[in-house]
Amino acid sequence: MISFTCDYIEGAHPEILRRLAETNLVQEPGYGEDSFTRAAIEKIRKAAGAPKADVFLLVGGTQTNATVIDAMLPHYGAVIAAQTGHIAVHESGAIEHSGHKVITLPALEGKIREKDLQDYLEAFYADPTWPHMAQPGMVYLSFPSEYGTIYSKKELQGIHAICRKYDMPLFIDGARLGYGLASPAADVDLPALAGLCDVFYIGGTKVGALCGEAVVFPRGNAPKNFFTIVKQHGALMAKGRLLGIQFDTLFTDGLYQKISRHAIDLAMELKRMFIEKGIPLHIDSPTNQQFPILTKEQMKRLEGGVRFEIWQPLEDGSSVTRFATSWATLPENIKTLESYFM
Repeated sequence: MISFTCDYIEGAHPEILRRLAETNLVQEPGYGEDSFTRAAIEKIRKAAGAPKADVFLLVGGTQTNATVIDAMLPHYGAVIAAQTGHIAVHESGAIEHSGHKVITLPALEGKIREKDLQDYLEAFYADPTWPHMAQPGMVYLSFPSEYGTIYSKKELQGIHAICRKYDMPLFIDGARLGYGLASPAADVDLPALAGLCDVFYIGGTKVGALCGEAVVFPRGNAPKNFFTIVKQHGALMAKGRLLGIQFDTLFTDGLYQKISRHAIDLAMELKRMFIEKGIPLHIDSPTNQQFPILTKEQMKRLEGGVRFEIWQPLEDGSSVTRFATSWATLPENIKTLESYFM
C-alpha cells in the first residue's frame, strides 16, 4: 500500500531524528529559552532577510492560526479569507471559538482576488450601519492555497497595498510554504514574501518536521505580550527544544529548501503521468498537491493499493481527487501508481 493522501503521513526527516537523538541528554531551559531555539531564530531571520524579525515556535497549524489572528485583531474584529481557506473550512471553527468572525470572499482556484477584496471593503464602509457589524481587521491568505495554487508577487503587492490602505495586517499561512517557494511557478522567495506581509509562518509539520510552525513578524512587529498569548492558546511547548532542534536542522545547509524541491519535482512527475495517461486535472496546480479527475472505474482500480483523497464528487459519477507528494515521497511510488493505469 502506498499513500498520497497528504504531506504529513510520515514522521520526520532522518536528519531531524538524528539531531533529536544526539542532543537528547543535553540539559536546556524550557519554553523556547534553549540554545537550539535561539540558533533556529537567527537562521530563520537570515533566511527571511529580516534581521529584526520576531520569531516564535508554536506547536501546530490550527493553534498558530488561532493564536496569531486572536492576538492581532481587536475583540470586535473579523478576518477576511477565501471561502476555501483553511480557517473557514477545516479548523473546526477555531477562529470563531476565539470570538472572531471569518468573512469569506469568492475564491479563484483557492485564491482571493484583489478586486473582490477592494469591492468588499468599499461596500462595507459605504454602509452607514457598519459600526453594528463585525469589522474586517485582517486578511488571511494561504501560500500555497488549499488547491495548491500560489500568489504571484504582483498579486501579493496588490493585496498588501489594500491592507495598508485600510490599516489591516496581512497574514500568510505558510503551512506548506516550502512547497510554494520551491515551485517553478513562484516568482517570490522568502525575503520577498516577508516584505509583502505583516506576519507569516513557516510550516514544519508538513515539510519535514515532527511538528511545529515558526511564526515570523518580519519587522519586529509582534503584538505586545505575544508570548503570553501563545501560552494562553495552548500553543507553547514546555520542552521548546523539541521545536528549536527541528527548525535549527531544517534551516541548516538549506535542508528546508532541498526537501521542498524534492516534493515539487515528484509532484511534477505525478502531473506528467496523469496527463500522459489522459487523466484530466481539475486545476493546473504548480505545487505538491495535484487534483486529477478519476472515474469510478479508475478509483476502484486503486482500491487496496493506493490511498488518496476524494475532494469533490462530480455529477457524471467521477470525482476530483487529491494526490499529495512530500519531502518523503519516493520516485518508485510514482512508478507504482503509474502501473495501475497501464
